[in-house]
Amino acid sequence: MGRVMDLPTLRNRRRVFRDREHAGQVLAEMLRMEAARWPQPLLLAIPAGGVPVAAAMHDALGWPVDVAVVSKITPSWNTELGYGAVAWDGTVLLNDALIEHLGISMEEMEADIRRTTEKVQRRLALLRGSRPWPDVKRHSVILVDDGLATGSTMRAAVAVLREQGVQRLALAVPTGHAEAIWRLAREVDTVYCPNIREETPYAVAEAYQDWHDLDEAELQTYLARLYTS
Repeated sequence: MGRVMDLPTLRNRRRVFRDREHAGQVLAEMLRMEAARWPQPLLLAIPAGGVPVAAAMHDALGWPVDVAVVSKITPSWNTELGYGAVAWDGTVLLNDALIEHLGISMEEMEADIRRTTEKVQRRLALLRGSRPWPDVKRHSVILVDDGLATGSTMRAAVAVLREQGVQRLALAVPTGHAEAIWRLAREVDTVYCPNIREETPYAVAEAYQDWHDLDEAELQTYLARLYTS
């Protein structure tokens, strides 16, 4: 079981961050205190929401940033409900219990996976282009997202990085549901999450005062700066 690091003053509270950049600054201060634990650090941001969080962490810490493209698999009738994820290398991770609970047919699931895979491939071309994938064995990898609800996208990213031989692995998310946080703590060295909430239903957006969906043009603007800094 890995460590879970939070901020007790932010537990079970809503609207604690002004925006994603503020959340990244809070995470950066948590990691600054533990920088010695993470030699050769690399921030791997999960788009879309993880990119501005990681950008703020980069500005505060000076740690390099790259992008780990992962997208949750959702039913066509609810684009927020993830029952699995597709990672950048094509790995598909499914939550069989949730699939059964939702009553998703094989045909529906195949269509959802196909749609998600196409989205991942498009984002890879747009956000990474011809950039070579970093040698994660040489780094302490910190996976960054803007929140953790079911944890499906993060679990897929963790699985791929473990398969690639990463030795030191942490998660940095501003907000997360307690159940998902503790489940993922079994798979990584440390989870940094200042705002852990136990409420059900849980929504990532409710940790933020200013929340909006990021379009791909915004992501490209962030990454153009990060890739050259």
